[in-house]
Amino acid sequence: MARRFALAAFLTGFALAVALDSSALASPSRSAAAPFPATITVSNGQVTIQKRPSRIVSLSATATETLFAIGAGKQVIAVDNQSDYPKTAPRTSLSGFTPNVEAIAGYRPDLVVISYDPKGLSEALGKLGIPVVHQDAAATLPGAYQQIRQLGKITGHTAEANALATGMKRKITAIVAKARAKAVGVTVYHELDPTLFTLTSNTFVGRVYALFGLRNIADAAKGGTEYPQLSAEYLISANPALIVLADTVCCAQNARTVAARPGWSRIAAVRTGSVVRLDDSIASRWGPRLVNLVRAVGTALGRLGRQ
Repeated sequence: MARRFALAAFLTGFALAVALDSSALASPSRSAAAPFPATITVSNGQVTIQKRPSRIVSLSATATETLFAIGAGKQVIAVDNQSDYPKTAPRTSLSGFTPNVEAIAGYRPDLVVISYDPKGLSEALGKLGIPVVHQDAAATLPGAYQQIRQLGKITGHTAEANALATGMKRKITAIVAKARAKAVGVTVYHELDPTLFTLTSNTFVGRVYALFGLRNIADAAKGGTEYPQLSAEYLISANPALIVLADTVCCAQNARTVAARPGWSRIAAVRTGSVVRLDDSIASRWGPRLVNLVRAVGTALGRLGRQ
């Protein structure tokens, strides 16, 4: 009996030693693979999220779209009044432009995502112990993909975010490749509102047009700004072959209203029906629906010359 007890004790001790040794060996790899703490570098510096956030407040319409697209929607408890997509987002009266720190803190967030930092918002929330990720508007497509991956990393959805960014890049590349031969040198006018504010190739959307090889008529306009206001005379003289309307929701613009403007019936895009209507939000955000913008332009280019 004593020998059996001694043997049992030895085997138990041996098993425990092996388990402890295995745990020690496995620990570094598990630690290396652990998603949290997660650190990213954004507009407000290096930000570390200690654990998977479960109460996210998004004050960025683009970030809101991304969070839901990567599967982090259930972690989002509130979004700002500009976040109108997806419809299931918990929209509130919070503002990302004129933020109320007390109102934001009232949601007890463990992460706040912003695309603007007015009045030292990130610093004020930081003093309350609330982590803030400030992602400025992306300047390039790679920048947009990086922001998607960053949001995936800090929310525990790395694989989903990587898949989304990779899929977007693949789709955009395919659309551009199909339409570029017909697009190179074609003139385009992107309308931000009916007072003829537009954008140049130095902007995010302008770089999307440049992917196709389109020639932006705003680039030659005087003023030295990336968002110039054109005169009707200049625009008619530039005679763009493609017009993209990003003021369809705010200002109810369409091919018919454009054609009714004095002198616009002479513009090539109007004569051939090459007027693209975009949802305003698609044309002003740099998230998952960027593919929709590229596809709309590609489709319009495919129709050039058919009218």
